[in-house]
Amino acid sequence: MEVDLIALGVIVAYLVGTTLVGSLLARRSSGSNAWAAGGGQMGVLMIAVGIAGTRIGGVGTYGVAGDVITTGLWNLWYGVNTFLALALVGLFFAVPYRRLRLHTVGEIFSLRFNSRRCQVLTSLCVQTEYLIVNILEPFVIASILVGVTGMPFGIAVFIAAIVLISYTALGGLWGSAVTNLIHCVVMLVGLSLVLLVGINHLGGWGEVVQRVDVGLAESGMESTSWWSFVGAGWMAVIAMFFSAAVHTPAASIYVNFSSAAKSEKSIVPAFMWAGVIASVMPFLAGGIGVLTLAEYGASAQGSGYSLITRLATQLDPLIGGVALAAVLAAVISSGGPILLSSSTMFVTDWIPGAKAWSSEKKLKAFRITTAAYGLLAATIAWQGQIGSILDLLLLGFAMVVPPPIAVGDHI
Repeated sequence: MEVDLIALGVIVAYLVGTTLVGSLLARRSSGSNAWAAGGGQMGVLMIAVGIAGTRIGGVGTYGVAGDVITTGLWNLWYGVNTFLALALVGLFFAVPYRRLRLHTVGEIFSLRFNSRRCQVLTSLCVQTEYLIVNILEPFVIASILVGVTGMPFGIAVFIAAIVLISYTALGGLWGSAVTNLIHCVVMLVGLSLVLLVGINHLGGWGEVVQRVDVGLAESGMESTSWWSFVGAGWMAVIAMFFSAAVHTPAASIYVNFSSAAKSEKSIVPAFMWAGVIASVMPFLAGGIGVLTLAEYGASAQGSGYSLITRLATQLDPLIGGVALAAVLAAVISSGGPILLSSSTMFVTDWIPGAKAWSSEKKLKAFRITTAAYGLLAATIAWQGQIGSILDLLLLGFAMVVPPPIAVGDHI
């Protein structure tokens, strides 16, 4: 019962705190440019944590932990490729995005080539991925709420949606960046604490290695390839890099953060630091996956946030609460920015005549669209038959392959 109360307290504190941060930052988003691009007043730190939090999400935390357990340490390349993907955008795309003062990636085709059709089609491709993410975020948060409280899934989904909608619609890009600063700290501290305490609990790293080998033998997996950083072969590593990097230049939220920079000089360092911060999380999460396999052996196979919280809760109820906070931070940190970018693209790219609107009218449209978009995504999460989260994400990634090729050719 104590564990449930701690977990419930963590959830309530996180969801309420996130909503309050967005409300307090509403004044900094009093115009459409301030809402969508921070008014061009963000420094390196805010851009870095804003981007890092957006990038990490559940895939870079409990997703990596689960993949490490099932197929081995080669999945830690996800962290390396995360850095390379953000470095790619920072070095070659972000500065031109800022010079053009873009709010969406598709605008580049209208501003430079007067092609409204390319703008709309680019937005369609990117929004396909973003809609999937917007559906999965409340779905995962609701799954955590149901697991802790036992409340009906539908109620949990709409609680999650209200939180994401509130701080995004009110706080805009500033709200997303400031909350992501909190989320990144929580993830770094939380995952590090679980990893360090877990290693000590299991008797040191040498004991961990021995127990993992026993677990691998029980489940019929080959130990040498599991421990190898290229255990799945170099082709799999290269494929992971392309999956992580190819679609990244067209991820429209990075356009928002690029245009939010105070100066061009701060853009490349911001993306580099974002890559460093975001790359650390998969390594920490992967380490927790190793500990989970060491502790539970062949029975460690599982899915979702429980991969991280299961071991942490066994170590100590309070540490379990910290681990749950880290998981919530991972999910929420990507939810708000993606919802913001989705709403910005819908208004800017798809509504005829929106370019001529006043700042106040466009801001109102952004906020209304955020609410409508978030509620629609929550409804699909509630009523839709969601099977494999990974399959949905791969569909989204595939849809975003054409735009970065076109953008890269014309930037």
